[in-house]
Amino acid sequence: MIFDAVILAGGDAHRLGGVDKPALSVGARALLDRVLDACPDAGTTVVVGDRRPTARPVRWTRETPPGSGPLAALGAGLHETTAPLVLVLSADLPFLDRSTVRALLDAADGDGDGAVLRDPDGRDQPLVAAYRAEALRREIALLATEHGSLRDLPLRALTAELELTPVSVTERAPLASFDCDTWEDLAAARARIREHGNVLDEWMTAVKNELGIDVAVDTKTLLDLARDAAHGVARPAAPLTTFLVGYAAARAAASGADPAQAVAEASRKAADLALRWAAEAEADADADAQKGGSG
Repeated sequence: MIFDAVILAGGDAHRLGGVDKPALSVGARALLDRVLDACPDAGTTVVVGDRRPTARPVRWTRETPPGSGPLAALGAGLHETTAPLVLVLSADLPFLDRSTVRALLDAADGDGDGAVLRDPDGRDQPLVAAYRAEALRREIALLATEHGSLRDLPLRALTAELELTPVSVTERAPLASFDCDTWEDLAAARARIREHGNVLDEWMTAVKNELGIDVAVDTKTLLDLARDAAHGVARPAAPLTTFLVGYAAARAAASGADPAQAVAEASRKAADLALRWAAEAEADADADAQKGGSG
């Protein structure tokens, strides 16, 4: 599906004391980078805001004058797009994921003017939405003509004229619409990713982004391998073995193998080796015990 993305990152963050909100980190990753990771397949990604380092290349623009509000910012970003569908996101969504983005795009590809995420409280979030570009351009042009400019106009002036399909948050991604407007929100997001059920996935994603790799990782397989190496050989064998598995998988992938399959195959071989190692040691221990008993 062909789409462009417009990410609004130029707000004044007054409830955060005017700090550079998109650069604030959750899980050691900037909020803006977390949002960019949710839409890697966008043809063109436009960020409306001041330039800053990002995890992947984007196109920059600003509304005129800066600080004219989200509708003016959306108009500026839309001007830089060409795809028939436009994904519109705010830059402060720490838990937005790719499956939610895909659900919005799929819904927007049907009848109507687009699709909007509906949060757990039943409120539609126009800055977590996918729109038909033609409908956006039409309504933005009408509003600019009617009011003389888009400056300080609320987003509801736009969305009230559009026929949008609501997409409810799923059980798998209940926090997709959670945004960081206050320091309390930021603290809650940081605490959330460190919870037992989230921390490993969040850490793996952070590491992959830091290393510039994008490979599906079967966490359970690697943890099982680490367990077998630690119990069957020695505790320090766990990290060393998983490192060697990664190296072997990278070599296989460089030769044309599927990266995920290469990791799975290397893990299987190493796990089998660890189990054989442990079985041999157990057999020797049993033999020693029998000798001691017979003596």
